Amino acid sequence: MERKQTRRQWITNAAKAALAYPIFNMGILALSCGGGNKPTQVPAPNPGYTGSDDQLMDEIERTAFDFFWTEASPTTGQVRDRALAVGGDTRKFSSIASTGFGLTALCIGDKRGYGNSAQIKARVLTTLDFLANQMPHEHGFFYHFVNLDTGARFSSDVEISTIDTSILLCGVLFAREHYKDAQITAAANAIYERMDWPWFLNGGTTLSMGWKPESGFLTARWDHYCELMMIYLLGIASPTHPLSPSTWEAWTRPPISYQGLNYIYGDSPLFVHQFSHAWFDFRSKRDKFANYFQNSIDATKAHKLFCLSLRNQFASYSENLWGITSSDSMNGYTAWGGPPAKGPIDGTIVPGASAGSLPFLFGDCIAVLRNIRSTYGQLAWKRYGFVDAFNPLTNWFNPDVIGIDQGISMLMAENQRSGFVWQVFSSAPEVQSAMKAVGFS
Repeated sequence: MERKQTRRQWITNAAKAALAYPIFNMGILALSCGGGNKPTQVPAPNPGYTGSDDQLMDEIERTAFDFFWTEASPTTGQVRDRALAVGGDTRKFSSIASTGFGLTALCIGDKRGYGNSAQIKARVLTTLDFLANQMPHEHGFFYHFVNLDTGARFSSDVEISTIDTSILLCGVLFAREHYKDAQITAAANAIYERMDWPWFLNGGTTLSMGWKPESGFLTARWDHYCELMMIYLLGIASPTHPLSPSTWEAWTRPPISYQGLNYIYGDSPLFVHQFSHAWFDFRSKRDKFANYFQNSIDATKAHKLFCLSLRNQFASYSENLWGITSSDSMNGYTAWGGPPAKGPIDGTIVPGASAGSLPFLFGDCIAVLRNIRSTYGQLAWKRYGFVDAFNPLTNWFNPDVIGIDQGISMLMAENQRSGFVWQVFSSAPEVQSAMKAVGFS
């Protein structure tokens, strides 16, 4: 869909240009963990993962924290968009969405004792100070992909992004609410208060997806349900340049029915039903249109049924092995999912699909993660936890992890365990005012 071309098409084009942008030549383009075309031998299933469900979620969080701590610049705080799953990456390709998830991950790590508390706080402050005072921006919004060490626009086709800036801002506000520190608060507020949300309307009733200095606003708009809820709520809550609450009603909520499940359809990749829920607590709340938490529950149920419906084509899918969302594949980054079917589905499994839905369908999702950990062992689980994707039918295991998939996995595991992210983020007065302004009760 046109809606996804800004992020997905850029990554696809960058992968094709791997010689010009060598950031991808060890990740997306490798056809197996060992490189080349020889399939990796999949071991026979072992007796199973013996830890508790909580222990597995803790391990997912610990390894994700390691990613966000290790794969970030200590001088800018910016986080790699992707990294080798075994560590040791040197690519300078950073995404502001990865940094947004990373700020929240650092705070979770502080709460959980995954690292030195003083060092974690110092990294958070370094990140916020760089974003507030040195990172290039336009009307307060940031470039989607930047250089890890300088914060400069990564290449001339990278856009100023509304969704990725919003993911970053969620992390910024979460860090502010977690620490309640004067310096962190000042930096976070400076970042938020300079964002000119009405500018991104570009004369319309819905927000443009992006802007480039060479060509202006992108024609694609955030005009139907997906991960966009965070964008509008943050814009409506702005203390300086707010959107009108009427923008909440300007985007459509198209219905879909699948095997008896009726819910709002945004797009086929499952992450569209996850990302806003990582920070905003929609449990037991509804506006005049929907209960969005229940909507994500139904979307996750439908996605599982969709994967199981493909078992005649792809024997990899089963009751305890399902889940696809935008991710790497053997042939490059792919925006795939269902229902309805989207993308060249080939039996690939994306652990972040089930990990990101843990609060929605816990028993089904944790069963998938336990099965992957048990059956595919060290092939699918590396230093940073689960690899981004793998295909049991071709024995392909992605050598990379991707920051946004690490992030959604960690945040939703923590929300399932304690509700910590929801509780802290909900304490922000801007969040409370935005939810009230659009009619949540």
